[in-house]
Amino acid sequence: MTALDPQLRQQLSDLLKTGNAHMSFEDAVANFPENKINHHPQNVDYSFWHLVEHLRITQKDILDYLNDPNYEEIAWPRDYWPAPDATTDQAGWNASIVAFTADRDQLIAIVENPATDLTAPVPSSADHTILREILIVTDHNAYHIGELGILRQVDNAWGAGHDE
Repeated sequence: MTALDPQLRQQLSDLLKTGNAHMSFEDAVANFPENKINHHPQNVDYSFWHLVEHLRITQKDILDYLNDPNYEEIAWPRDYWPAPDATTDQAGWNASIVAFTADRDQLIAIVENPATDLTAPVPSSADHTILREILIVTDHNAYHIGELGILRQVDNAWGAGHDE
């Protein structure tokens, strides 16, 4: 272990948890209006829930890739998004959020575990490292969490009292 190792782990953990330079997932979904869950913002082919589910599914896929030596790739883009006509209710919205945060917490545990060699290959592919996959998931999450925040702004879905 180098002197940089604990700092790197902390930075990656912080990036997964709070976003550092972008809003956190929790902030992006906080106090979300129930009547907008299945709404498609103007000129967008998916709903707010579809976007949250896409975040969840993609993050779960990377978690599986990191943990499963028999990992099998899912089909892009079909398996990374809910069906275009799929809808949910408040319970489904909440379940997506809980599952996303639980999977994210597992990623954080991997990063924070000093026994994890971040430069080691993932179990099913010598071509990709654990660090690479953590960076991909943080990048992907940042992109779509920002998109969620912007779409809420455009669609007037923040509600009263939100600081912009």
